Amino acid sequence: MSTIAETTVQKPASPLSVRNFRLLWIGEGISLLGDQFYMIALPWLVLQITGSALALGSVMALAAIPRALFMLIGGALVDRFSPRYVMMASNLARFVLVALLSALVLTNHIQIEMLYGFALAFGLADAFYFPGQSAIVPQLLPEDQLQAGNTFVQGTAQLSLFLGPVLAGALIALFGHSVSADGTPGTQGIGIAFGIDTLSFIASLVCLSLMRIPVVSKQVAEQQNVIASIKEGFAYVWSWTILRVLFLLMIAMNFLILGPVIVGIPVLAATRLAEGAAAFGIIMSAFGAGALLGIVLSSIVPLKPQHLGAMLMLIISFMGIGVALMPLFTSTAVIAVIMLLIGVSNGYVNINFFTWLQKRVPQELMGRVMSLLIFSSVGLAPISNALAGAILQINLNVLFMGGGLLMAAVCLFAIVLPAVRQMGLEAVTVKQAA
Repeated sequence: MSTIAETTVQKPASPLSVRNFRLLWIGEGISLLGDQFYMIALPWLVLQITGSALALGSVMALAAIPRALFMLIGGALVDRFSPRYVMMASNLARFVLVALLSALVLTNHIQIEMLYGFALAFGLADAFYFPGQSAIVPQLLPEDQLQAGNTFVQGTAQLSLFLGPVLAGALIALFGHSVSADGTPGTQGIGIAFGIDTLSFIASLVCLSLMRIPVVSKQVAEQQNVIASIKEGFAYVWSWTILRVLFLLMIAMNFLILGPVIVGIPVLAATRLAEGAAAFGIIMSAFGAGALLGIVLSSIVPLKPQHLGAMLMLIISFMGIGVALMPLFTSTAVIAVIMLLIGVSNGYVNINFFTWLQKRVPQELMGRVMSLLIFSSVGLAPISNALAGAILQINLNVLFMGGGLLMAAVCLFAIVLPAVRQMGLEAVTVKQAA
């Protein structure tokens, strides 16, 4: 009895009982909310200065390109040093950039040429942050707390997507009625929004600096150059059949589901739904609400290990069918319900997949594996969006129905693969990387 009691005391009742994780959750929660202010303020500033959609697209592309190109290098550096150090370096660089941007906007010295440079530098700093954020949670929590920890992290991120844009938009609108000396709309609200993001980076830096994480021996990663380190991570993923299958499925989801949704939903709302822009907002909000619900459900109704692979494939195939059904309806309410269910599925799949991955990848390879995962989704997004746009020029139905049905077919085929059917039954303690 005494042994059982002692063991119970040593286990945290919740991830928030772990000091390091609590600091991560607080700091990153504040930072993620601040990021939403930046994401709303930057495109609005570009439009205020230029009024050009081409300039807006150029700024966004300049941020996306270095983010994609350097993400794999970020993963290698995470494994060579530590997720915490790389996250702190990224947050410090972004703090300096956004603080300077806020000062330039508030003093009316900002020019579009400067924004091109800011976007490029910010995207570069972003590339190193994401692998560290994904790799740090397994360092902070025991194996049996990972699912709950991921729920807190991703649930908070999803909540910031609700609150941040609304707050940022209200702030910018509050100060948007002022006019500068040359007759152009004032940018004080935009400058303040950047200032809030600047303060959020301070909160994250303070919390990260207060963490006390035991030093992990690095073995081979420290002796390799960056390119060799990236190759080792890719070789590890490709050598494990289930990882190879899942990463290829992630790429397929990017092109067959995410691209059509991101590019196609605004066009669907504008051309086929009576509510127009309001319909677009309702549909995307439904997806966000669904994703948050799915994240919560992942802890309430966890998947059994013996059913993990097959259930994930069935859920993703359901997402594909939902995408294929959307152009068949002209009711905003019906499409919003479909997007709600797709969001639930997406949130549920993400938590289960991330937790499974974190339990089985060696810690010395975690950063590189996570960077490959993020690259297969976020990094390839500009290409998938461009391809979706090209197909959209041909036919909207082809984009939604072709992508959705093909995704469903791919997942249903994957269920018969032995590696997928055995997913979840592998040993949690994996072999160390060579």
